[in-house]
Amino acid sequence: MATVDRASEGRGGFAVMLPFRLAPRESSVWRFADWISLRAAVVLVAGLWLGLAVDAFAASAAAQPSILSLMVKWSPVLFGGFLFNLLISFLSMAIGTAAGIILGLFQVSLRIPLRRSAWVVTQFFRNAPWLVLLFYCILLIPFELSIFGRTVPFPDWIKAVFGLSLPVMAYVSEFVRGAVQSIPSGQWEAAESLAFSRRKTMTMIILPQCVKRVLPPWMNLYAILTMATPLVSIVGVQEVMTLTRAALGAENRVDLLIPIYLYVLSWFFIYCYPISRYTVRLERHFTVIG
Repeated sequence: MATVDRASEGRGGFAVMLPFRLAPRESSVWRFADWISLRAAVVLVAGLWLGLAVDAFAASAAAQPSILSLMVKWSPVLFGGFLFNLLISFLSMAIGTAAGIILGLFQVSLRIPLRRSAWVVTQFFRNAPWLVLLFYCILLIPFELSIFGRTVPFPDWIKAVFGLSLPVMAYVSEFVRGAVQSIPSGQWEAAESLAFSRRKTMTMIILPQCVKRVLPPWMNLYAILTMATPLVSIVGVQEVMTLTRAALGAENRVDLLIPIYLYVLSWFFIYCYPISRYTVRLERHFTVIG
């Protein structure tokens, strides 16, 4: 509820109505959910490594390589592939964010053709399957380009970056459009009364206020994008999933299948879980009315 500053009354002033915050009624529920999810993940990872330790003792008795030793053997290769996934996610997010900001500003443009065209592009890529966009980029973009008479190769992973940046662009465009339209109209009227142009109003007043509105969903989108990067293995990019299948094929051990995929999954969880939790914290922090 709103509160009244009584301290000013003692100084001979008037009572001031302070802006109020939405009380986080579900804060205890969120804390309990965090507690459960975090401990479930710890139990899962601990159970995985405990099972691998038991398997190592059993394998030593049978005089064959244990699953734990095989995973340690392939860890440098797999971790290099995981870092490649993170590189793809970072580049896709950077390109998609830059293009999405421009497209989102086009959606709030005063020019009707520009606004409608930006809306069509946003809705098309926002509702298109990510895997289909990847295949289109892989098949339509040439494998090499001729620049000033010199042939430059165009690797598949760069095509995958462009393919993943397209849906990111569409989602960021919607974030920007929604954030700009959520700014109270009094902000525009105040800027107009000060003789600000629309460009100065947008860059100096509106967009700075949009940052806190866009940041939580933007971080959540990055976590989703990172978890979606294994899709690029389907189009031939040598990332962590491709290398995992290569390791399974090289060892030819059926019992290695589930542990090694859980091992890779734990890396994605360790990287993405803090991002998702920090996103929730930012959403609570920025939920202010008044």
